[in-house]
Amino acid sequence: MTSIKQSVRTGISFGLVSGIITTLGLIVGLNSGTHLKMVVVGGILVIAVADAFSDALGIHVSEESNKQRSGKEIWESTLSTFFSKFVIALTFLFPVLLFKLSLAIIISVIWGLLLIGFFSFYLAKQQKKKALPIVLEHIFIAILVIIITHYVGDLVSTFI
Repeated sequence: MTSIKQSVRTGISFGLVSGIITTLGLIVGLNSGTHLKMVVVGGILVIAVADAFSDALGIHVSEESNKQRSGKEIWESTLSTFFSKFVIALTFLFPVLLFKLSLAIIISVIWGLLLIGFFSFYLAKQQKKKALPIVLEHIFIAILVIIITHYVGDLVSTFI
């Protein structure tokens, strides 16, 4: 990723991490609240599209506020955010389609934490920083999101 333009690197980094955290939170919460495969699949598809567009627009506006960015760089960040978030979110669809939902959630959590761990390790090495604290920090935040969304799903299910 070092040879990739900064504008594209920004979009990929943001889209990757946001795609993992958002999708994991969504599927864990939906599973806790409904235990329905169809709902989880629908949630993944909706988030892959809607949240990818939302985050891409957010990056677009954020990059526009940086007066040092050219129009081309803004669009590179926008498109790379969209595609990375979209593709990452869709990767969580495979376990849900291929396995029983309870197992698919476990596989998805492991997949998401592995992706975050590897990407965090890569970023730390790129910045010549100690990897372990960065990896642990990012994984801790991801686990926190997973736990909170699980309990939010449980709470919502008591009202339905």
